[in-house]
Order: sequence, then C-alpha cells, then structure tokens
Amino acid sequence: MADKEAEFRQQFQDAFEGADYPVSNPMELVPALPNGPGTRFEAGDTSFTAMELATKMNDAQDFPYDDVDALVDDLIEGLKQKDML
Repeated sequence: MADKEAEFRQQFQDAFEGADYPVSNPMELVPALPNGPGTRFEAGDTSFTAMELATKMNDAQDFPYDDVDALVDDLIEGLKQKDML
C-alpha cells in the first residue's frame, strides 16, 4: 500500500509541478499535464486518467493551491478516503 502511495505521489508531483501556481481550479492544471486530461496515472492494479481523477476528487480538493505539494497531499488523502489507495 505504501509503495502504491509513493508511486502515485511521484506521478502527481511530476505531472502537476509544471503548473502556473497558484491554481484556482482543476482546468488550470491541464496545460501542465503531458497528455492533457488523458494523462494516465498507474500504480499496482489501480489506474485512472487525470479527467477521472478530477471527477472523483472534486470534493476532496480545496482550491486554490499555492504549490504542488499541497495539491498532491490532498489528492493522496482523497484517494485514501475513497478507498482507491
């Protein structure tokens, strides 16, 4: 489980660190993604696109975000709350 969390944490960090912070909504993150909303995150047997992630994490995110670390922390916490991690 911890390995899966570390894998997702690194993938999110890599994908979202290039965004122009602060970001006030999920759409501001799209230009940073290598494959746009179709960017896929995978760890173990869990896989989802950035679009699916945004839909599932809508209530777990607390925009605006001033930096990538706060965003990634909320994404990881949201995955845990939804039993996806």
